[in-house]
Amino acid sequence: MKNILISTGGSGGHVVPAKILSEHLHSNFNVFISTDSRGLKYLDGKKNDIILINTPKLNLNIFFIFKIFQVIYLVIKTVLLLKKNKINVVFSTGGYMSLPVCFGAKLLGIKIYLLEPNIVLGRANRFFLGFCKKIFTYTESLKNFPEKLKHKIQIITPLVKKNFYEKREIKTENKAFCLLVVGGSQGAKIFDNVVKNVIVNLSKKNKIKIIQQTHKSNTDQLRSIYDEAKIENTIFDFEENLADLINQSDLCITRAGASTLAELSIMNKPFLTIPLVSAKDNHQFENANFYQNLGCCWIMSQKDFNDVNLEKFLDYIITNKSEYDEKKNNLEKHNFQNSWNDINQKILETINEN
Repeated sequence: MKNILISTGGSGGHVVPAKILSEHLHSNFNVFISTDSRGLKYLDGKKNDIILINTPKLNLNIFFIFKIFQVIYLVIKTVLLLKKNKINVVFSTGGYMSLPVCFGAKLLGIKIYLLEPNIVLGRANRFFLGFCKKIFTYTESLKNFPEKLKHKIQIITPLVKKNFYEKREIKTENKAFCLLVVGGSQGAKIFDNVVKNVIVNLSKKNKIKIIQQTHKSNTDQLRSIYDEAKIENTIFDFEENLADLINQSDLCITRAGASTLAELSIMNKPFLTIPLVSAKDNHQFENANFYQNLGCCWIMSQKDFNDVNLEKFLDYIITNKSEYDEKKNNLEKHNFQNSWNDINQKILETINEN
């Protein structure tokens, strides 16, 4: 049985796809995961399956030369780890965390595969494109992708956990309009400030249920605001079984991380997305725009995301169902043939044929 190392780290946007990729591979390969300290909180595997590699961020400052030597040391360390664990294949989910692993794999002649979950090609993935066998993407129309290397693209269905496909088959009927608010792995304080006021106002003329993600320190305060207004609510900071909450909802307000949008899409839940303006290369807007072009969501810029605009939007969606129904139908058409087994087969076939 071949040994595969998946390189990841940083935010949930990198680590969540790595975990799902591991689910797809573990029946056919011995799977190891390398991550930095930040990525550990998203991983629940056994310690001997996880390799810790803390790659420094290569910012141009007075410590740059020192960090270059750190990376060189980590490349040497990684080469030894790859040999020790007899790694045959390396997968990278992108980010600067992958530099030592991909360099080490290149030096040893180990096959490298890349995964790009965003619509904009990441800088680390772009750097290693020439070295990789294939890059798994969700569309052929990636921004910043060199035309001469498009033959390396292998299109797959967006990666989501297996239980999302299972939960999709469970139909729920809500007596109240149920709104889910998620801020991604790094949260979104702006949602706390705007959403609660709008929901309280709308609840005076509509029956509403709210499921909202917030920071752990804010859960009790937010819950008490909704309780006082007699609004049914579920407040959480982290939920491993997010598929259950998505399944309960009618509409979601979210950032535009690739994993979150993929999860909402596969569950056929229309969403309003407010892309993070500080996202590198504006990739969150491009992620959102991909689904908007399919007629599956709405986009609101962060500068326009305020009490007045959000209340106007939600009031329109609640009282005029036609546009909402159209978006839901478009999602169902888009995901009609998507299944866990299909994507699993495509990943395994690609690895085995190259």
